[in-house]
Amino acid sequence: MIASNTITLFCLLILFLPLVAFVINIFIGKRLPREGDWVSVGAILITLLLSLILLISMFINGDPNFSHETVLPWIDLGAFKIDLGIWVDNITVVMLVVVALISSMTHLFSIEYMKGDIRYNRYYAYLGLFTFSMNGIVLANNLMSLYIFWELVGVSSYLLIGHWFEKHSAADASKKAFLTNRVGDIGFFIGIMLMFTAINSFNFQDLFDGVNQGLMAGNLLTLAGIALFMGAVGKSSQFPLHIWLPDAMEGPTPVSALMHAATMVAAGVYLTVRLFPLFSPEALTVIAYVGGFTALFAATIAITQNDIKKVLAYSTVSQLGYMILAVGVGNYVAAFFHLLTHAMFKACLFYGSGSVIHAMHHSLHDINDHDTDPQDMRNMGGFNSKMPITYWTMAIATLAISGVPLFSGFLSKDAILAGTLSFVEHHPEHLLLAIFGFGAAAITGFYMFRLIFMTFHGKPKMPAVFKGIHESPKLMTYPLILLAGLSFFLFYTLPYFNPFSDHGWFTDLIKAKDSAVPGSLTAAEIYEGVHHAHYPAMALSLIVASLGIGLSYLFYFKQKFSAKSWSKRMGFLYKLSLNKYFFDENYNRFLYQPFLKLSRAVAYLDWDLYDKYFINGFGRVTRIFSKLTGRMDYDGLDQILVDGIGRSMQGLGKRLKQTQTGRLQNYMLFALIGVIVILVFQTI
Repeated sequence: MIASNTITLFCLLILFLPLVAFVINIFIGKRLPREGDWVSVGAILITLLLSLILLISMFINGDPNFSHETVLPWIDLGAFKIDLGIWVDNITVVMLVVVALISSMTHLFSIEYMKGDIRYNRYYAYLGLFTFSMNGIVLANNLMSLYIFWELVGVSSYLLIGHWFEKHSAADASKKAFLTNRVGDIGFFIGIMLMFTAINSFNFQDLFDGVNQGLMAGNLLTLAGIALFMGAVGKSSQFPLHIWLPDAMEGPTPVSALMHAATMVAAGVYLTVRLFPLFSPEALTVIAYVGGFTALFAATIAITQNDIKKVLAYSTVSQLGYMILAVGVGNYVAAFFHLLTHAMFKACLFYGSGSVIHAMHHSLHDINDHDTDPQDMRNMGGFNSKMPITYWTMAIATLAISGVPLFSGFLSKDAILAGTLSFVEHHPEHLLLAIFGFGAAAITGFYMFRLIFMTFHGKPKMPAVFKGIHESPKLMTYPLILLAGLSFFLFYTLPYFNPFSDHGWFTDLIKAKDSAVPGSLTAAEIYEGVHHAHYPAMALSLIVASLGIGLSYLFYFKQKFSAKSWSKRMGFLYKLSLNKYFFDENYNRFLYQPFLKLSRAVAYLDWDLYDKYFINGFGRVTRIFSKLTGRMDYDGLDQILVDGIGRSMQGLGKRLKQTQTGRLQNYMLFALIGVIVILVFQTI
């Protein structure tokens, strides 16, 4: 086992190396060879190596209760104290590997994808800042540290989404992502303050102990838990704050893979997993319904989208809903397991879409076509013969996300659905949660295979473009191959080889801990229910996944049914899905515009009425009064009293001055007159 000091050193290097790369690239990257991309790539590969060493150490140690904490005093004002520190356990190590791996693949993939970009060095600098911020969230041992890095992730995501800020759509998307996340973060901060007020600490372990001791309980604990969850609603794009994620596809595709598959959006799930002991049963019920509804809701939007990245964006929202659902039903280990597997196959899908878009861009450029949308799947078709590596890797990732046996997604989805089914068996009044979960599973298979069939199968929609399509460079295909390989079940079941088992190194080393809330179900009770529901959930998930895949096969591969005619039959429902249920339009109509009108009205009251008639009027009255008092002061008091006395004294002084002639005869005469006056007064 690695020594404690070495663990701390490794974690500090993992945290700060990307920050060093950011500083170098942002200030002098433009003047370095290759604009400094090698600095960022080198730094992130070192963090990946260190993370893998920690993972191997975790395997060798084999202790599910491993925990290491390092604390450094920061602010100590007596009653108010904040310590900074890192907390490393098995969950931390796995998450560090996920962030480092996907970030490394993004750095490598971007070398070719972003070649020739006008802000190439700045792009790599922002990747480093983002990775630093994510690692800070993962390593934080207290809510205050976590919140600082949480906000840094928001800033760096704003910079990356708006990388091509000369495009209005990208600039708007970056602002939308930043502001929408701030809404959730306000709730998050309120939750942090509620916890600190009750327990007088930000440290995770202190919070767990405080809740267990009853320092915070009842409705206040539920309210604080929901407030903390609001942070996850924003970052993990849950309903109703889901609107920013699809628009964030305006950023470069490697950024989409990094932020929207494995890291930023997963931060919300990681938060709920890390803080799970603080959630009361009532708060968990709210979390479950938000996650379950989001999973089904986003899936129903994905089935009609034609932009390849938008399909994957709504797929991500749906899968995040799955993870939040798992946390809500108490099976947070399954949520974290799906976070791990989803990071691999969803990043593979995003890189694959980037490979397709890259090929489309080059082909359209060759024929001087600047009007065709390179991301619209209706302009593709038949690409499997031109891009075999991209096709097969995306096909493997699609099988994984659809929950097909022998792939990683089957294991993690089955665990989530088993937990949901177990919860519903114990609480039949929450049957809707199971409908959310299994319904989303069926739709996932449909829209993901729709993407594969529309992009890679059938006849080319644009033969002129098809001629110029070619496979992407090796630096773009190698990450695809690696992530597709990591989408197979074997990497998550070792040392066991049963693809249908719910055991493996992950379940052996990532053990659920009991809730800190008195009266909650124990981890053993939850796991026992999940274990009993394992095979029924597996059977149901296979049935619904097969149904979704089969329908997609009939619609888009065999074309036994016409998608166009069915879209017309669905009428308003199809329009609702295609237009994303008009959320952006309704938010704009009922929230943004009324708020802007209110702001304009308040500004009118402030500037045109209050300032003009009260503040400015008060100023004018004060000015008139000042002039009046000035006249009384300068022309009256000063002239008559102050200046008058002064002038009188000055005149007297001048007269007295005339008596001081300096002549002895005059002084003797004045003395004689004085003597005479004295004698006269004495005789009288």
